[in-house]
Amino acid sequence: MVSLTKGAYRTLVTAVFLFLPAPIVIVIASSFSPTGYLSFPPQGFSLHWYREFLGSSEWISALLTSVLLASATAVITVVVAFLAAQVSARKAFPGRGLFEAAVLLPLAFPHAALAVVMLSLLAAFSLRGTFPGLLLAHVILAIPYAYRPIITALRRFDWSCEEAALILGADNWTVMRRIVIPMLRPAITTALLFSFIISFDEVTITMFLIGPDIATAPVRIHGHIQESNTPVIAAVSTLFIGVTLLSVLALERLVGLELFVSNETSRH
Repeated sequence: MVSLTKGAYRTLVTAVFLFLPAPIVIVIASSFSPTGYLSFPPQGFSLHWYREFLGSSEWISALLTSVLLASATAVITVVVAFLAAQVSARKAFPGRGLFEAAVLLPLAFPHAALAVVMLSLLAAFSLRGTFPGLLLAHVILAIPYAYRPIITALRRFDWSCEEAALILGADNWTVMRRIVIPMLRPAITTALLFSFIISFDEVTITMFLIGPDIATAPVRIHGHIQESNTPVIAAVSTLFIGVTLLSVLALERLVGLELFVSNETSRH
């Protein structure tokens, strides 16, 4: 009876792990379909929908907007998260718990709720439908994902290295540039890549904030699904899957994923 239970458990685990990548496999396979509608399994092999995507100025414009928005979001978010982590990690102060809770607060709200708040805020400053407005919303959304790896690394940081450099005559900027930042490079790289991915794939909040002159690739995908059923959506989604997987693989190759998911076991 015990062996049967173990066998059933293994079968269930295997089925789950086979089921998880199934939607991705279906999307990738459908992107090569020669027919004018989504079908699985595909009735042949064709790169027509990739050519249609690459030959469309609207798709390319939306993709470039997403790349530019995600890149700017990653840089700004990491700078803000780095400064916030410096404040929180260097010394205890009254309200530090509330400060960290405020930084991580976007994780506690559904994206739709954040979108409504952002819509009201940006409308008040006439930023709805503008690139700066989208950038602000994406930065707020991505800050927790950048803050976590940086604060984790700072709580493991050997502050005696900084003290030794100051004693030897280095100024604060030199210490930051030549001691602190190089030692935090893995955490900063992690924060950059995760912030880029979060912004690049974001659709719910962006849908509330776009205007007639600006649209991102995920929003265009959503609109195209409502209008038609062509496999160009599968082709674009396949490219997105590739970008995300390459980013995660690069992250694992450069610094490892444990920095982002590890528990904060050491606190100063």
